[in-house]
Amino acid sequence: MMEKLEELTTELPNEETQQLDRLSVREILRLMNEEDKKVPFTVERVLDQVADAVELIAASLENGGRLFYFGAGTSGRLGILDASECPPTFGTDPELVQGVIAGGPAAMVRAIEGAEDSPELGRQDVHTYGVKAGDVVVGIAASGRTPYVIGALREARRLNAATIALSCNEHAVIDAFADVAINVVVGPEVLTGSTRLKAGTAQKLVLNMLTTATMIKLGKVYGNLMVSVQATNVKLRERVKRIVMEVTGASYAEAERLAELANGDAKTAIVMKLTGRGAEEARRLLDEAGGRIRDVLDGLG
Repeated sequence: MMEKLEELTTELPNEETQQLDRLSVREILRLMNEEDKKVPFTVERVLDQVADAVELIAASLENGGRLFYFGAGTSGRLGILDASECPPTFGTDPELVQGVIAGGPAAMVRAIEGAEDSPELGRQDVHTYGVKAGDVVVGIAASGRTPYVIGALREARRLNAATIALSCNEHAVIDAFADVAINVVVGPEVLTGSTRLKAGTAQKLVLNMLTTATMIKLGKVYGNLMVSVQATNVKLRERVKRIVMEVTGASYAEAERLAELANGDAKTAIVMKLTGRGAEEARRLLDEAGGRIRDVLDGLG
């Protein structure tokens, strides 16, 4: 794999930026911006594969599975970032979506030399984090050939977990270990080989899609509102009230009262207002409907 590293799209020099060090700051920024504009259109080309991945993840989580991201360096950090945002945004258990980085938590803030080169470390981390049959493992590697990620995907597959590969090179090595392969080929970077740039942006966009679309399918969203948001600070407590007001037409004072009776849970407060039920009954209805507000309302006519 190392012998072919120079053939990877992510490692090729960008012909548009070969005089980068001679440019003014404004010219550098313009070039970076022009390159960044290409990323969403590249992601658009792989939406079918992203959709397949979402269906796989949603089915797993619906049946008690969990979602794991495995990556090294920037890819690992992006996985951890996406996973860590799920509990406050969607009210999920922190164990439901987990990010794992080669070298462990310390690698979030400093490079752990050599960690990404060990497939055995990837295999070990699959067991350390308790991946099992029915879970989904997403291997993230801009190059598409990171040994750590290969080790994680290979072991996850051996355990009968579903596997997804996310890379920024066509025909990536990690594709061979994945049920769904997503290859977002963004082209050479502004800085040759610096995959924290376009490749990192592309990976972040895809990860946003994976969890957001999955959580929508799981009933964590009503309309376009974060009805499962955890009211853990003043801003989020106010957001819960605004959500209740927008969905139900309640006044601020009534939304505040409903939110208090619902212990800060927007979904419970909404069902209380729209059905006239108490908090306990609203929670029961939501439990029976898998947490989906729309199903509760449809069921009651």
